[in-house]
Amino acid sequence: MPTLNDIRATFLDFFERNDHTIVDSSPLVPRNDPTLMFTNSGMVQFKNCFTGIEHPGYTRAATSQKCVRAGGKHNDLDNVGYTARHHTFFEMLGNFSFGDYFKEQAIPYAWDLLTRDFGLDASKLLVTVYHTDDEAAAIWKKYAGLPDERIIRIATDDNFWSMGATGPCGPCTEIFYDHGPGIWGGPPGSAEEDGDRFIEIWNLVFMQYERFADGTQRDLDMQSIDTGMGLERIGALLQGKHDNYDTDLMRHLIEASAHATSADPDGPGKVHHRVIADHLRSTSFLIADGVMPSNEGRGYVLRRIMRRAMRHAHMLGTKDPVMHRLVPALVTQMGQAFPELGRAQPLIEETLKIEETRFKQTLDRGLRLLDEELGRVPEGGALPGQAAFKLYDTYGFPLDLTQDALRERGLTVDTDGFEAAMAEQKAKARAAWAGSGETADQAVWFDIADETGATDFLGYDTETAEGEIAAIVEENARAKSVEKGATCQIVLNQTPFYAEAGGQVGDTGTLVTNTGHARITDTKKVAGVFIHFAEVTEGGITRGQAARLRVDHDRRSTIRANHSATHLLHEALRRALGPHVAQRGSLNAPDRLRFDFSHAKPLSAEEMSRVEGEVNAFIRQNAPVETRIMAPDDARALGAQALFGEKYGDEVRVVSMGKMDGSDKGTDGRTYSIELCGGTHVRRTGDIGVFTVLGDTASSAGVRRIEALTGAAAFEYLSDRTARLGVVASELRTRSEDVPARVKSLLDERRDLANEVAQLRRDLAMAGSAGEGDAAAPREIDGVRFLSQVLSGVQGRDLPPLIDKMKARIGSGAILLIADTGGKVAVAAGVTDDLTTRLSAVDLVRAAVAELGGKGGGGRPDMAQGGGNDIGGADAAIAAAEAVLTSEKTS
Repeated sequence: MPTLNDIRATFLDFFERNDHTIVDSSPLVPRNDPTLMFTNSGMVQFKNCFTGIEHPGYTRAATSQKCVRAGGKHNDLDNVGYTARHHTFFEMLGNFSFGDYFKEQAIPYAWDLLTRDFGLDASKLLVTVYHTDDEAAAIWKKYAGLPDERIIRIATDDNFWSMGATGPCGPCTEIFYDHGPGIWGGPPGSAEEDGDRFIEIWNLVFMQYERFADGTQRDLDMQSIDTGMGLERIGALLQGKHDNYDTDLMRHLIEASAHATSADPDGPGKVHHRVIADHLRSTSFLIADGVMPSNEGRGYVLRRIMRRAMRHAHMLGTKDPVMHRLVPALVTQMGQAFPELGRAQPLIEETLKIEETRFKQTLDRGLRLLDEELGRVPEGGALPGQAAFKLYDTYGFPLDLTQDALRERGLTVDTDGFEAAMAEQKAKARAAWAGSGETADQAVWFDIADETGATDFLGYDTETAEGEIAAIVEENARAKSVEKGATCQIVLNQTPFYAEAGGQVGDTGTLVTNTGHARITDTKKVAGVFIHFAEVTEGGITRGQAARLRVDHDRRSTIRANHSATHLLHEALRRALGPHVAQRGSLNAPDRLRFDFSHAKPLSAEEMSRVEGEVNAFIRQNAPVETRIMAPDDARALGAQALFGEKYGDEVRVVSMGKMDGSDKGTDGRTYSIELCGGTHVRRTGDIGVFTVLGDTASSAGVRRIEALTGAAAFEYLSDRTARLGVVASELRTRSEDVPARVKSLLDERRDLANEVAQLRRDLAMAGSAGEGDAAAPREIDGVRFLSQVLSGVQGRDLPPLIDKMKARIGSGAILLIADTGGKVAVAAGVTDDLTTRLSAVDLVRAAVAELGGKGGGGRPDMAQGGGNDIGGADAAIAAAEAVLTSEKTS
C-alpha cells in the first residue's frame, strides 16, 4: 500500500519526467493575493504567471502545495472531525502550464498518471466537462476511450472557473471515482450527487478566455493549465479507504494523540482525535510560515484553531498540555517533504505549549460559566449573545469555539446578540480613546482601525507582497482616490513594510497598482493600523485596488544589521560595565545606530575596546538569530531584556543571538543576547558584517550615548580612518603603527617649547616693568605707589605670578596688569599686604573691567582677576583704577 509520502513523490516524479519544473510549496500566507487570508489552492503562487506579470523562467511546473481553509470565505473549520474529507490543512497536488501545452496534453497526462502510475481501474473513472466544451469531451473520448455516458456535461459554474468578475477564465473538467453501488449517491449533475458514491479526485482548469466588464470574452493570447488534486483524497482512494482520516499519515497522528491522551483512538473520543490530528497540521505549518497567535487577523484564526484542538484534548481528560508533544510525530511524517517544519520544530513546540498552558488556566472557568448560563436557557432556546461575548471577552473563547461546544449538546448561540455586545464594547473603547487626550488628527485612524482591523505584518520573512488598499487619507480626510503629485497616507490589509517602533525607523519602498505608482517615504503605526506615507509618482491610486509592495531592500538590510548589532552591544555593555546597564532609548536607522544606556561616567578606552571587540567576536561567530513567541513573564524568567518605553501584550517576540562556548554563560546558560523585540533582524549574526563605535557621549544625567556603524558604513569609516592615518604617518615620516608614539613625542616637545616661550614672555614683562617709561615705572598716587602695564603675548594664568614678582620689586603699593590674549582681555590687580586694610585689589579689577567691555571680577584684597573683550579700553581702564586709588585716599 503506497503511503501519502509515496503518492506525493509519484505525482511529482511523473511530471518531472514530463519536463515540468518541480516548485516548492509557497508559504501559507499569500504574498501575491491580498484577497486571501491563507493559501488555499495550488495556483495561488502562480497567479501572476498566468496573468503575464511574472516570468519565472519555466513554462511547466508541478507542486505539492500546502493549503489552509479556516478563515474568510474559505472556511472548513466547523466540519473538521465530523466528516470524512474536511480539513483545515491539506495538500494540493497540481501541474501547471503557462502558455505551453493545453487540453490535448493536460488530459492525457491526468489519465496516464491515474491509470498507469497510480494503477486505478479505468472502468471506475468518469469525468465532467463544461457543457459547451466539445474539445475536452472529444479528447476524453478519443484518448481515454470513455463512452458518452461517462462524459457528463455540466452547464453550471461548477465546471467554469474564473479569476474574478473580469480577467482570465475558462472551462473545467473534473475526474470522479465510482466507489460502487454499495455506497449511496449519484453521478455529478444528478439529484443524488451529494452522496459519497462518486467522489471528485482531480480538477483540470483550462484558462482559455479573457472576460470583460460587459460580459464578452475572447481567446487568451496565452492559454494555460491549472490542475488540483487533494493528496488526502487521492491517498484514501489508493489506500482502499473511504475516509481521509484512515490514511497512513492521518492515522499516525491520531494514534500519537491517543498515546498522549491515553484514550482509545477508535472509542468514544474518536472525533476528538481527528480534530487534534487535523489541527496539529494546520497550526504547526502556520507557525512554521511565520504566523503567531494573536487577537487580530491571521493570528486570531491560528489561535482559534489551536484552542479548538486544545478543548478537544481537554475533553479527552488531559490535565497537562499535550499538543506540543505531538509535533515530533508530525515532523517524522512530513518533515522530509517540507523541511521548514523541522527547522521550526522548537518554535512550534514552544508556542503550542505556552498557548495550551495559558488556555487551560481559563478553560475550566469558562466551561463552568457556560454550564451556568445554559442552566438558565429554556429548553430549545439559544445561548444568549451577551453570555457568548463574556466567554470571548473574559476567557478568550472565540464564538466558534462556544458554538463547537454547544454543537455536541444540540444547542446554538444567539449570534445577533453576540455581535451587538461586540459593537457595544467597541463603542466604549472609542469613547475612552476620545477622552485620552490624543490629537484630533488621529481620529481618522481610529475610524479606519475600527472598520478594517489591524494590519497584518508580513515583513519578518518577506520584503515583497501584495496588499489590498483599505483606505486612503489625504490632508487628514478620507479619500476615494489620489492622483499623480499627491502626498497621502495609505492603509492596506497586509504589508511587508515595518512601521516605526522600538527605536527602529519605518520602511520605505514602492507601491504599484494597475493604474498608478507611489513612493513610500515612511511607515508608522496607530491603533494597529500601518500607515504608509506615500507620494504618488505616476497615474492614480484608488481604494480597493490590489497593490504590489516592495520594501527598499538595501535600506532594510542596513537597518536590520544595526538593530541586531544594538542587541549585541547591549549585552556587551552589561558584561563590561555591570548589570546596572539598561537601555534608555535607541535609534536603528539605515546609516547608523544610537544606543542610550544607564551609566554614570564615560567609558574608558579599555572598556570601549572590550565592548567593541566582544560585539565583533559574536558577529564573526555567525550564529543564527532565533525568534520565539512567549508570555512576558516566561521571557523575563529566561533572562530576556525588555526595551525601555515599550508596552507588551499577552505574547512577546523573544530574539536570541550568539552562542556561548561554555567558558562563560549567557543569560539562559547557552545564549549570549536575549531580548524582547518586535523589530526585524538579520538571519545570522555574520550578516551584520563589522561593528565600530564612533563615540561615547553624555545623553542626560546618568545616561550615556553610544553611536556606532555596521556593515559597509563601518568598513568605509574604518577605511577612511586608515587612509587618514596613512597621510599623518607620511607627514611625520614614520610608519602607521608608530604614529601614536611619534605624536606623543611631538606633543611633549610642543609642551616644553610652550613652557619655555611663556617663561621668556614673563621674563620680558618683568624686564619691561623695571624700565624708565611711564607705563613701566610705578607712579605715586595720593601716597600709594601704583604700577600699571599693558602686555601682549602673555596669558591670563601668567598674570598672578608676575604681580607677585612686581610686589617684591616695589615693596609697597598696587599693581594693575592688562594682557591682550588674542580676542580676549585678561586683567589682574594686586595690593601689597600693608595696604589691604584700606585698599582692595577687587575694586581695582572691577573698575578696570568695566572699561574693557567686561563685567565683574573677583578675588582677594591682595589679588584679584577679571576679563573683558575690548583691548582698546586699556588706557581708560588704568585711569579708572587710578580713580579708585584717589577715592580710597579721600575716604
